[in-house]
Formats: sequence, C-alpha cells, structure tokens
Amino acid sequence: MSTLATAPVLLAADNATTEHRPLIIALFAAFVIATLAITVWAGRQTRSAADFYAGGGQFTGFQNGLAISGDYMSAASFLGISGAIALYGYDGFLYSIGFLVAWLVALLLVAEPLRNSGRFTMGDVLAYRMRQRPVRTAAGTSTIVVSIFYLLAQMAGAGVLVSLLLGITSDGGKIAIVALVGVLMIVYVTIGGMKGTTWVQMVKAVLLIAGTLLITFLILLKFDFNLSDLLGAAATNSGKGEAFLEPGLKYGVSATSKLDFLSLGIALVLGTAGLPHILIRFYTVPTAKAARKSVNWAIGIIGAFYLMTIVLGFGAAALLSGDTIKASNKAGNTAAPLTALEVGGGADSTAGAILLAVISAVAFATILAVVAGLTLASSSSFAHDIYANVIKRGKATEKQEMRAARWSTVFIGVVSIGLGALARDLNVAGLVALAFA
Repeated sequence: MSTLATAPVLLAADNATTEHRPLIIALFAAFVIATLAITVWAGRQTRSAADFYAGGGQFTGFQNGLAISGDYMSAASFLGISGAIALYGYDGFLYSIGFLVAWLVALLLVAEPLRNSGRFTMGDVLAYRMRQRPVRTAAGTSTIVVSIFYLLAQMAGAGVLVSLLLGITSDGGKIAIVALVGVLMIVYVTIGGMKGTTWVQMVKAVLLIAGTLLITFLILLKFDFNLSDLLGAAATNSGKGEAFLEPGLKYGVSATSKLDFLSLGIALVLGTAGLPHILIRFYTVPTAKAARKSVNWAIGIIGAFYLMTIVLGFGAAALLSGDTIKASNKAGNTAAPLTALEVGGGADSTAGAILLAVISAVAFATILAVVAGLTLASSSSFAHDIYANVIKRGKATEKQEMRAARWSTVFIGVVSIGLGALARDLNVAGLVALAFA
C-alpha cells in the first residue's frame, strides 16, 4: 500500500480515538484507580521485610503461576511480538517460541533449588557457600542492570500506546507519558510491596488473556476459522509472498543476521532463568512443591497466550499493510491495537473504537504490572544484598532495610524514566531480548 493510501487509515484511527477519547481516558483511569486500591489494601498487610519482599510466602501455586504469567506477558509480548510477526512473518515468530521454550529451563533447573536455598533474592542463593560481600555486590548490581534494561521496553511500550490513543505526537508529550508510568510504578512498589504487586499481576493476567482471546476470535472469524487462509492472506498482503512464511526475511539476509538469529535464540531460551522479577516470585510460595506447581500453571497460561500472538501478528499482516503499521510506529509496536480497531468494525465504527480502547487499556495494565515487578526485584536486591549485607555488613534492622528498598525504588524509577524516554522509538521485543542477553 502506498503512503497516500496509508494516510486515510491512520487519519480514521485518529478520528476514532478523538471521538471516543472520554471513553479511553475513563477506561485507563478505572484501571489505575482499581490497581491503586488493591495496592493500598495490600500495603496495609505489609508489616515485615518478608511481607515486602516475598508477600509472606502465602500465595498458592495457582496464584503464583497466574502472577508469574502476569509478570512474563509484558508489553514486549503483546505489542512487540505481534508487531515483529506482522512486519517480518516467520522470523518474528521466533520470539513467541523462544519465550515459551525458556520456561522448561526454569522448571527443570531453577524453581525448586531457588525456593529451597534462598530467602528474598538471587544473592541469597549465590552467597550461601561463597564470600558474602563480593557475591552479593555482583548479584545486586546484575539484578539492577538487567531490571533497568527490561524496564526500558515497558516504558517505550507505554509511550507508544498512550500516544496513539491520546493523539500525542510531540516528543514532550511522549516523555510525559513515560514519566507518568514511572511515578505509578514507584507508588505501587513503595506502598504495596510484593503483596500489592502480586495481586495487580494476577488481575492483569486475567485481563490480558481475555483481551487477547477476544481479538484472536475476531481475527479467525474474519477468515472462517481457517488458519491456512489467514496465513495466505498475510503473505499476499505483506507484499513478500511465500518468503513471509519462511525463515530468512529478517535473520537470513547476511552472515551477521544469521549470527543474530543464533545469539537471539540462546538469549531467549537461557535468559528467562536469570530474570530477576521472575526469580523472586519463587519466594512467594510456602514450599518447593508449590514453586514447581506455579511454574506448571505459568507454562500453560503463557503457552496459550503465545499461540494467540501468532494469530495477532499474522492477522495484523493480513488486515493491515506494513506501511500502515510502520506509519503509526516504525518498530511495529502498534500492530495489535490497530488490528483491534480493524476487527472491531473499522475506524468509523463505535465498536472498533471501543475495542481499541479496551485492548489498549489492557496493554497499559500489562505495562504497569510488569514495571512494578521489575522495580520490586531491583529495589529488593539493592536493599537486601547491597545495603543490608554489604554496606551494613548484616547489621541493618528490618525497618532500615525496608526504608532503603523504598528509596531505591524512587531512584530506579527516575533512572528508568530518563532512559525510557530515549528508547521510545525502539521495538519493545528487541529491547527485552537485550535484557535477556
């Protein structure tokens, strides 16, 4: 499709969001208020360091599995993967498979030993038989760096998403959105701790699965539930033909891109086992058996979700042109919301605008929950590993440790806002792959 043909599609989308902006703002506000209420409620039950870091170890295997799913199904999954598939076909699909297969490593090698030998952070496990201070310094620093890289992806996703809905095109407006997300995540973590974060993640996981299921159903309905027709339409509409459904469109172009493919596969499969915000979730259950059970639940929920991202990505390619997607966001991050608008009846329909608003609110919910989990992981590691055990040499009180965690949350939030503003035009799935690496 030419640029001239692309413009009316985006203009109609802008008109739809303008017309229904009060509804969009109301949905966003409703979710933020609801999650803040959950956070305040949970904050009142957070009395000790164990409550703040690990939710008191009181969550069941199913609850923790749902929360892990909420943590893992981030903006990269919903926005970045569907965008990568919509633009690159089969090669974008690598992210869906890599993120899912990675859970086998977590299940078989990480979940039970971590729950048995740790208390609050990864540093607890590593320092168990090694020298405390250097090991905890390394573990704490690593956790903070990885978390900040992962936070960049969520911040970039938030900026793109809300800018699309509110019609914000200025750089200043997009930076303000990133700052808003940063402030909200600081509030969630400082008030609610692990209990508040876990409940927000559970609510978000249910909303995301429901929203994704709805769009998947509507896309398949357009093709009479014939997956072959969907893939054929995607290949034709992409302008790349059969090459769109075969490996090599993105990663087979040169020797360097083939090396990119290999390194990305390794990073995705092994990276999950080292993600700080996932690892600390194993401390929120009472036993190692519950930790294994929570991973099994997470694999089932996440697996279903990633199967649906395939339909989302190829559905976007079939129903929208690559130029349309790139004109909205050159990295493809808005493919899923634009597809929601299309399957809801188009930009001129009320149903389309409502579906766009609902899906975007769910995606925003996704971002808020994940940034809260990441911030909690990094602030916990700083307070427990670096402050309490390195700086204070194990002599810090619980009150001092929790105060350090809250102040480090503020610092990490400010750093993430600054870096997230710079990363707003990058593909969020690619940014997450960097964190995995």
